[in-house]
Amino acid sequence: MRNALLRHMKPLCSALGLIFLGATLGSCRPDMPPSSSSSVPASAAPVKTARNTAYRTPQVRGPVPRNPDMSFSADFSGKGGLSFSRVPVSGKYIAMTFDDGPHPSNTPRLLDILRARNIKATFYVIGRNVDLYPQIVRRCVAEGHEIGNHSYTHRLLSKLSDSEIREDLARCRDAVGRAAGIQPRTLRPPYGGLLQRQREMVHAEFGYPTIMWNVDPLDWKRPGPSVVCSRILSHTTAGSIVLSHDLHAPTVDAMPSTLDGLLQRGFQFVTVSQLLAMKTDAGTAQAAPAPATSQAAPAPAP
Repeated sequence: MRNALLRHMKPLCSALGLIFLGATLGSCRPDMPPSSSSSVPASAAPVKTARNTAYRTPQVRGPVPRNPDMSFSADFSGKGGLSFSRVPVSGKYIAMTFDDGPHPSNTPRLLDILRARNIKATFYVIGRNVDLYPQIVRRCVAEGHEIGNHSYTHRLLSKLSDSEIREDLARCRDAVGRAAGIQPRTLRPPYGGLLQRQREMVHAEFGYPTIMWNVDPLDWKRPGPSVVCSRILSHTTAGSIVLSHDLHAPTVDAMPSTLDGLLQRGFQFVTVSQLLAMKTDAGTAQAAPAPATSQAAPAPAP
């Protein structure tokens, strides 16, 4: 009788032991909510991360494409023309232009990128920034880049009187002269705004042709380095004048891949004055419109 009872109790004890063991193991898992069909595991909750504003496009390792050594004239005095958005040329020559600088950190970084590729660019500087960072303008000139007049205060020139335009451009010209001992030879009006009558006045009194652009990546909207690169590569052709801004860090981030892509496509870089001096008789330079409220070159941040 006793043996039969023990035989029946063994399975029951085993079952009870398993139940107890399961409860014990379950108690070792902390912070587990009760089972529910509507419960969401903590691991599935969205995690917010702060934006990494310190990110920079990694530098290219190894040799990068280089612009060939060239010695072209920058004398465009006999070429004529008040305004240019591109220049008809016989080769795959282009001009990279950078507006609104100098910037204390972006412009030196851009200069390093250009120097590694033997590229000479044209910087349309704001006079008040030149007075703040004259050493950067001196470096630009020392490394063979061209300096253009982008006014002293970056106001919309088409809304100013003739005397105000004269004063603003003269102040920028004089700031560049103090900083680097050279004089700008071309003008890029802020926002692209300059009336035809004003262009004629500026050309007659300062000798500046008005330089616009035919490639605009809209980098002032900060679309991201890859978008800036794609837009420039997609629209640049022989004789292009490419607009961009060294005021914005993402634009500088875009430059290594942009410049390498243009070099790989066979383009060669010259300054704006050199491009104007190359102007052929096969066509007439395209005069850009003079919008009163163009947003192509936004005012710099204070």
